[in-house]
Amino acid sequence: MATRKSGPLDAMVGARIRMLRVNRGISQATLAERIGVTFQQVQKYERGANRVGASRLAQIASVLDVSVGEFFESSRPGPRGLDSPVHLLAEPGALRVLKAYARTPSPRVRSCIAKLVESIADRSSGTKATVARLNTVDLGERRKFPSRG
Repeated sequence: MATRKSGPLDAMVGARIRMLRVNRGISQATLAERIGVTFQQVQKYERGANRVGASRLAQIASVLDVSVGEFFESSRPGPRGLDSPVHLLAEPGALRVLKAYARTPSPRVRSCIAKLVESIADRSSGTKATVARLNTVDLGERRKFPSRG
């Protein structure tokens, strides 16, 4: 008898479940209750640790108001990891940051936010971050955002 070990497709489906659930503002506990499992089981589905059966996937799709195909849309060969929007949005907090960014009306402020986040990421990844990247804001913009120091 073949073992039913989870694989990369299971992880991708789990990431899609998480992204769609978070996007709809549904908690793991609520999703779990609606499909008849524990919230720990939903966590395992989302991490790709456990496989999601076809009937369970249909239940999840119904609760999230999507077609079952939505969970497989990104399964085509293509970018993975940091190049994949699905994997990026599945990161904890990513959708929250993106929604806040989208609510920011000023293109200049958006640019500053992007540069700030890139600088923080460069520092935490071990790459030497330079202030030069943040200093690319022109003098006109600096006058609009006076320093408090």
